[in-house]
Amino acid sequence: MKCITVRHPHAWAIVHMGKDIENRSWATKYRGPLLIHAASTMSAAEYGDFAEFFCADIGHGHMPSPSQLRGTLGHIIGIVDVVDCVEKSKSPWFFGEYGFVLRNARPLIPVKWKGKLNLFDVPGDALMMRPPLVA
Repeated sequence: MKCITVRHPHAWAIVHMGKDIENRSWATKYRGPLLIHAASTMSAAEYGDFAEFFCADIGHGHMPSPSQLRGTLGHIIGIVDVVDCVEKSKSPWFFGEYGFVLRNARPLIPVKWKGKLNLFDVPGDALMMRPPLVA
């Protein structure tokens, strides 16, 4: 299954808050299910910048604390469907250059995994025993 590494708190926002665009400097023709892997590091500045944007521009008021997010660094945390790749979008999450349009986010029980650049493959049996979380 295809996977992409995304830095927290953006990975969390994709899986839990409806972040519907993942910005990249490269386009993809891939469409279909995509595992979301939380990168192994997150700086205080990344968290602070995101929290400011998230609360002010997106209009949500609650995010997990940095310590809560650190517990899933370096883990596959969810799955989404990539339905398009665009160069423009009205989504408040779009910053260009390219945006992967995401739908149908589902959290997974976190699975420790080593991330990579670009899209990468994760064997299907790696998640075989990890059912989606029930909301």
